[in-house]
Amino acid sequence: MNFFKKLFCRVFQGGMRAALPFLPYREPELIDGVAGVPAVLRQHDIDCVMLVTDAGVRGLGLTAHLEELLKTAHIRCVVYDATVANPTVANVEQARQLYLDRGCQGLIAFGGGSSMDCAKAVGARIVRPRKPLAKMEGLLQVMHRLPLLIAVPTTAGTGSETTLAAVITDSQTHHKYPINDFSLIPHYAVLDPDVTLNLPGHLTATTGMDALTHAVEAYIGRSTTKQTRAAAIEAVQLIFANLPEAYFNGHNREARANMLRAAYLAGTAFTKSYVGYVHAMAHSLGGRYGIAHGLANSVLLPVVLKAYGSAAWKKLAELARAAGVSQAASDEEAAKTFIEYIEALNAAMDIPETLPGIRDEDIEELARHADHEANPLYPVPALWDARELQPLYHQVQEESHHDGKRSAGHSATAA
Repeated sequence: MNFFKKLFCRVFQGGMRAALPFLPYREPELIDGVAGVPAVLRQHDIDCVMLVTDAGVRGLGLTAHLEELLKTAHIRCVVYDATVANPTVANVEQARQLYLDRGCQGLIAFGGGSSMDCAKAVGARIVRPRKPLAKMEGLLQVMHRLPLLIAVPTTAGTGSETTLAAVITDSQTHHKYPINDFSLIPHYAVLDPDVTLNLPGHLTATTGMDALTHAVEAYIGRSTTKQTRAAAIEAVQLIFANLPEAYFNGHNREARANMLRAAYLAGTAFTKSYVGYVHAMAHSLGGRYGIAHGLANSVLLPVVLKAYGSAAWKKLAELARAAGVSQAASDEEAAKTFIEYIEALNAAMDIPETLPGIRDEDIEELARHADHEANPLYPVPALWDARELQPLYHQVQEESHHDGKRSAGHSATAA
């Protein structure tokens, strides 16, 4: 990246950091289990609510208890369950029209990050009917209070129940972009481990690593606060202590509850301190190929952390020591041990080292999208432009999609 672009990025990030104490960040109020949802709706005089979810979550019967509770409370529940893994503009517009046609007064997002992103974008379109989603990309383009929004996460990973972000894909252009606005922070969140007990192992793994990515990228960035650092450290500690148990013994309620807590904490951390190039690259891959966000983050996290090199060693070493992964006096040694631990955790949960379908001819455009998303917004340890991001895509390509040259040092380290 050239000097003037770097200067602009750092000045912009410095301004954002200086503004942190004055920005209207908030956290959602917590509801103790799905059984508490009807009372909250009644408190807000809502007698018709839209439940935004996906067919998989509903097919597993995870929403059935809430739907029955709402029926018993005489609250009409309009269900939109066509959300896809990377929610599209079409998803949002379909759900918005259903919301309006059926006279809904509030939204319940039930599922993973995709359902929550979809519900947030539906709310944004309801309050900004003349503004298309593409015009909401970036910072503070909504600026209107959303209808009541309750988030019920069924995965412990995205942290979307506490964030100001929604990520939407334009299915025509394959461009995946974030919408960031304080009004998108849900009003309430339900952290109920019972709705996560049947989450399949591979989703437990990749969503858990998604939460880890949030915590790590928030911590190593240059716009942290005492609060976000503490939240990120606790999230990393909880994930390292509980993710393997949640993966291998999915009905361990305590491990599931701790993972929900970790995802929530990581969400509060990156809402203020932002993420980094792992997310920017993952979004580009999700938009182009539909690769699940958690999987992309899982694979990219150790690759990007290695690439940061010495720019990230000090903070990664702090995380390593706080999580009990390394007590080495050398920051370099502790940081490298931390990255090796992440690689070993991925390997133990059968997360691959590469991602399917990445084509050489797409990489230049993918890198441009990542550059556009990350710079100047993300306060990363080291600044890279599109040209410098391209080799990282090659590192996570499957052999069949490129010339076969693999970067050294990209094999997971066994525990």
